[in-house]
Amino acid sequence: MRERIKQFDYILIGTILVLCIFGLIMVYTSSYTLGVLDYNDGLHFFKRQLAFLGIGLIVMTVSSFISLKFAGRMSPLLIFLSGILLIMVLTPQFGVERNSSQRWVNLGIVFQPSEIVKIFLVIYFARFYSKRKEHFDSFLYGVLPPLVIFAGIAFLIILQPDLGTTIHLLAICGVIIIFSGVKKLHIIGLAITGAGLAGFLAYIEPYRFRRLTSFIAPFEDLQGSGYQLTSSFVSMASGGLFGAGLGNSVQKLGYLPEAHTDFIMSVIVEELGVIGMAIVIGCYLVILFRGIKIANEASNDYYRLLAIGITFQIIIQAVINLGAMSGLMPITGIPLPFVSYGGTSLVFMMLASGILINVSGRKKPSVNTQAGRTTYR
Repeated sequence: MRERIKQFDYILIGTILVLCIFGLIMVYTSSYTLGVLDYNDGLHFFKRQLAFLGIGLIVMTVSSFISLKFAGRMSPLLIFLSGILLIMVLTPQFGVERNSSQRWVNLGIVFQPSEIVKIFLVIYFARFYSKRKEHFDSFLYGVLPPLVIFAGIAFLIILQPDLGTTIHLLAICGVIIIFSGVKKLHIIGLAITGAGLAGFLAYIEPYRFRRLTSFIAPFEDLQGSGYQLTSSFVSMASGGLFGAGLGNSVQKLGYLPEAHTDFIMSVIVEELGVIGMAIVIGCYLVILFRGIKIANEASNDYYRLLAIGITFQIIIQAVINLGAMSGLMPITGIPLPFVSYGGTSLVFMMLASGILINVSGRKKPSVNTQAGRTTYR
C-alpha cells in the first residue's frame, strides 16, 4: 500500500485540486447576485459547492484505494444498476424535472444518474475490450456486445431528453474502442454510424435543431435562440488580456444565463481575461498529458483503457463546454469539469479522478538488476 501511495501522480492530484479551488472562487463571484435575488443569501451557491467539494474529496480519496479488479468484475452489475437508475429518472415517483428536462432522481438526495453512468460505462468498456483482444477480428463477438449495452443506456438518456450527455458518452466509449486495438475498418464504420445517429437525433427534435442553427448564426435571433451565445460573446469580449478584475463581471448580473454553471468560463474571461482562460486550459492539458502517461505506464490493458477512458471523460467534457461558450460547438448544457457549479457533476468527476489516481499507483513492474529486486517506474 505504501509503495502504491508513493507512485500516485501528485502532479495530477495537485492540478485537480487547483481547478476545484479556482472553481469554488468563480462560483462565488459568478453566483453572488443570483443568490441574493433568489435565496436572499449571496453565499447560497458557494456554500453548497463547498459542501459538495468536501464530499468529493472524500469520494476521490476512497476511489483512489478501491480494488479496480473487483470493480471490473462488478461492471455488469454496475451497468444493470445504471439502467435501473435511468428508468427511475423517467418515473413520476422518483424523477425530478428542471428546466423542461427530467434528468434527476430523488432517492432522499437528488442527483443526476447519467453522471455516474459515465464512470460505470468506462469501467465496463475497459474490462470487456481488455479481455477480448484475441477476438477483435470478429465484430459480432469481439466488438459489438458493449455497443448493445451502450445503445440501451443512450436510449434512456435521450428520453430525458439529454442529447449532450449521450454524445459525451458516445465520444468516451469511442475513444476506449480506438485505443483497445480493434480493426480500423470497424472504427470507421462505428464513427460514421455514431455521427449519423447524432445528427439525425439533433435534426428531428425542434429545440435541438434551433440550438444547432443558433450556433451557426447566433446573431439572427438575438433575443431568442441566439441570446445565450451572444451574451457569452459580449462577456468574453469585455475581458481583454487581463480582465475587468475578480468580481467585476457585468454580464453575470442577469444578462448571461447559467453564468455559474454552463457558461462560467465566460465570466472567467470577463473578470480574469485571456490569462485566466489560459490557466484553466493549461490545467486541462496537464490532466490530459498526465492521464496519457498513466495509461502508458499501467500494468495491464484493463488499467490502461480505464486510464484512457477517465482521462478523456474529463477532457472531452471540457472541450464540449469550452466549444459551446465560444461558439465553436452547439450549446449542450455540459458543465466545465471541476469548475462549474453542480454537486452531482463535481462529486462524480472527483470519483472518476480518484480512479485515475488509483491507476497511477499501478505501474508496470521493472526489474532492478543492481538491487536484485522488482521496483516500479
